[in-house]
Amino acid sequence: MSTWGQRRLPRPQEILPLIGKPDRSKSHLQRRLERCASIGDLRELARRKTPRAVFEYTDGAALSESTLRRSRDAYRRVEFTPRVLRDVADVDLTVEMMGRSSRLPFAFAPTGFTRMMNHVGEPAVARVAAERGIPYSLSTFGTTSIEDLAAASPVTRRWFQLYVSRDRAQAEDFMRRADANGYDTLILTVDTVVGGIRRREIRNGLTIPPQLRLSTMAEMALHPRWWLNALTTPPLSFANLTSTDGSVGAMVTRVLDPGVTGADIAWIRDNWSGKLMVKGIQCLDDALMVAELGVDAIVLSNHGGRQLDMGRAPLELLPEVADAIGDEVEVYIDGGITSGTDIVAALALGARGTFVGRAYLYGLMAGGYDGVARVAEILEKEIRVTMQLLGVTRVSELNRNVARLRSESS
Repeated sequence: MSTWGQRRLPRPQEILPLIGKPDRSKSHLQRRLERCASIGDLRELARRKTPRAVFEYTDGAALSESTLRRSRDAYRRVEFTPRVLRDVADVDLTVEMMGRSSRLPFAFAPTGFTRMMNHVGEPAVARVAAERGIPYSLSTFGTTSIEDLAAASPVTRRWFQLYVSRDRAQAEDFMRRADANGYDTLILTVDTVVGGIRRREIRNGLTIPPQLRLSTMAEMALHPRWWLNALTTPPLSFANLTSTDGSVGAMVTRVLDPGVTGADIAWIRDNWSGKLMVKGIQCLDDALMVAELGVDAIVLSNHGGRQLDMGRAPLELLPEVADAIGDEVEVYIDGGITSGTDIVAALALGARGTFVGRAYLYGLMAGGYDGVARVAEILEKEIRVTMQLLGVTRVSELNRNVARLRSESS
């Protein structure tokens, strides 16, 4: 007699093997991070674990935030053309960046006020960078000093990002200290002559250091661990600067020199013997100008949409800049990158490598060191799988035969 369609009560011995057991060798946080399948998942976890003003400092952009949206939307217009029947068992993700090999084709970007996201701050991010074999960039507005980061992470390949302040002697001191502490590349940021207007920061009343208000007390109740860490570790401040109290935008405008020009590249060369990268290029003419000044690399960047609103997406600019100067200087890109697939697209369209900033800050807010490590893990896997599905095994094989940027109307 057929038993098809008949039902029965399951036996306990049949159910028990199906009940999953948590991996006790990992913490609850580590298991929670493992369930994050994307940078977007980590962003959502960061939003829940961090006070609103802190999260929106990272998540927000200038004015209407259209520049940030355009930067992200540009990657949605990339169209891949894969090749099949190719051996992709062995994939090599290494690339040469600024004269040395990087195990992955991206670097951790300079970000300000990093310890505000999580008290472990820059040393935790630099530790992940060392473990993944990629560069880490310390910001002028970092919350760990040049010397302290070098001591905390001596094996990390360290780059230093320079804002030129009104006090040129201070900028010269930064370069001297960075060189003395083993930073091999200087990143000159040129898109921040004044602080951008970020409405979320204004609405949230974000100041340095954070101020205690009635709304802050409510946030304490919602995020007690963040506040406990903030109040029981050294006070938040920009480690390389003095007199940094007040709103972020006001501090930037007060400290930075709006009179910096291309002529200052020669002054920087006189004070810096290592590799020189200029970050914040947003048009072909400026890319050509900076290349003629003899820099080693440029970064196509709109500062993550945090400065000028209604700006152009760096990815749209990338092919023409790479065609014009890619044989003379290394071309990098940042802004809008939320996946390893985005990184592969940028490489195929002409970038030597990319910078990742917001993504690792989401990881830092979500889970400190473990969160940043999860970001790197996700990005590496997505890069590897995307390359395999495209039928390529080396970064050098990524070109416009495998990717194109569709027009907005198509």
